[in-house]
Amino acid sequence: METVTLTHLYHRYADWIGIYFPNTVKLNRLAREIPGIKYSRQNRCWYIPISREGYKLVKSKFSTVALINNQPLKDYLIKRRQFLEKGVSSTGSFSANAGKSPGLPKPFVPPVIDVLSAENRLALDKFVERLKMKAYSPSTIRTYSNEFTQLLSLLKKKKAEDLTVEEIKRYMVFIMERQGVNENTAHSRLNALKFYFEQVLGREKFFWDIPRPKKPQQLPKLLNENEIRRLFNALANKKHKAMLFTAYSAGLRVSEIVNLKIADIDSDRMQIFIEHGKGKKDRCVNLSPVLLDILRNYIQSYRPKPKKFLFESEHTGDAYPIRTVQQIFTNAKNKAGILKAVGVHSLRHSFATHLLDKGTDIKYIKDLLGHFNIKTTERYLHVSKQQLVNIVSPFDDLWNNEKIDW
Repeated sequence: METVTLTHLYHRYADWIGIYFPNTVKLNRLAREIPGIKYSRQNRCWYIPISREGYKLVKSKFSTVALINNQPLKDYLIKRRQFLEKGVSSTGSFSANAGKSPGLPKPFVPPVIDVLSAENRLALDKFVERLKMKAYSPSTIRTYSNEFTQLLSLLKKKKAEDLTVEEIKRYMVFIMERQGVNENTAHSRLNALKFYFEQVLGREKFFWDIPRPKKPQQLPKLLNENEIRRLFNALANKKHKAMLFTAYSAGLRVSEIVNLKIADIDSDRMQIFIEHGKGKKDRCVNLSPVLLDILRNYIQSYRPKPKKFLFESEHTGDAYPIRTVQQIFTNAKNKAGILKAVGVHSLRHSFATHLLDKGTDIKYIKDLLGHFNIKTTERYLHVSKQQLVNIVSPFDDLWNNEKIDW
C-alpha cells in the first residue's frame, strides 16, 4: 500500500498543506479530483490551503487506497502553536557579537514566516506586491522575498521601515561575519533591501552610503569536448539526451530549455525562437540540422508524445521542472566520472567557449547567448584556447635550449 505524506509547505508567499506520494497514475488521478488542489513543479508535490477543511478533503480522498502519514504536518502545527503562545522579543540585534558563544559561531536559523510581526508581515506583502506590479520574473520575486524575509525574521517586532543606514551597515557586517554569507548572497540581500527602501518606501538616496562587498572575479566553468562526449554517452533516456543536446547545441539556459514549445522550433528557417529569456528578451538562435533530426526522432518515439512544450512533465503536461533537468545533468556527470564542480549551466559556457575556439566572432556569440552587454560575453575570452595555443611558455624555451637536467 502506498503512503501519502502531508507536511507544511511555504510556497508563493503563503502556507499550504504539501502532499507527497509516489508518482503513480492512480494517485495523481485522485489528487486532481480534490477541489482547490494545485501542483507545484518547484516542490514536485500537490498542495492545498492549510485548513481543517483542506485536510479533511485530502484524507477522505486517499484514506481508502493509501496510508496517510500526517506526522510532519502535526509537528509543524505544534511548533507554530508554541511560537504563538510563547511570543517573541520586541528587539532585534545586528551586533557582530550577538549570540556569540566562546569558540563557537552562532548557527544560522532559517526564517519562520509565522513569527513575523503584523507590521513586518504587511511590509513583506507590500514588497511582493510591488515586485509583481513592476513585472519582475517569478525567480527574482522568490529570491528577493527570501532575502528580505531573512532580515524581517531578525527584526521581530521592530519595524523594517524604521531602520537607519547605520543599522543596515551593522546588519550587513553581521550576516557576513556571523552567518557566513558570501559576497554574491550579500549583493543579492542588498539588492532586495534597496528595492524595499527605494521602490516601496520611496527613499531614493537611502543606499548611497552603504558600500557593497567586492565580488570575486570568477571565470565561467565549462567542460572540454571529451567530457561533453562522456556526459552525453552516460545518458540512456532519449528525452534526457534531447534536453542536454539542446542545451549544448544552442547555448540555452536551463529555464529556456524547459520553456521551449514545439512551435518554437522553426525547421524552415532553421532557427529556435527563445521567448522571454533572461531580462524578458526574445531572441532567435541557430537550429542545428543534427539537433533537428534528434528532436524529430524524440517526438515521434517518445510516449506520451508532447503536445505543447517540447519537454513536458509526464503527469501534469506542463513544462519540465528545472530541478529535474539539473538532477539529470548531475546524474549523468557522476556516471561519466567527471569530477569538475559544474552544473547544467556549464553546457552554455562550453557552447560559447567552443565557438570561440573555432574562430566565431564574439559579437555573434553575444547575440546567440542573448547578452545585453558585450563585456559579459568577453569573459569567455579568458577561457578560450584559441589564442593560448600559440603562446609558448618561457620554461619550454629554457628547457629546449639549455638542456636542463631532470
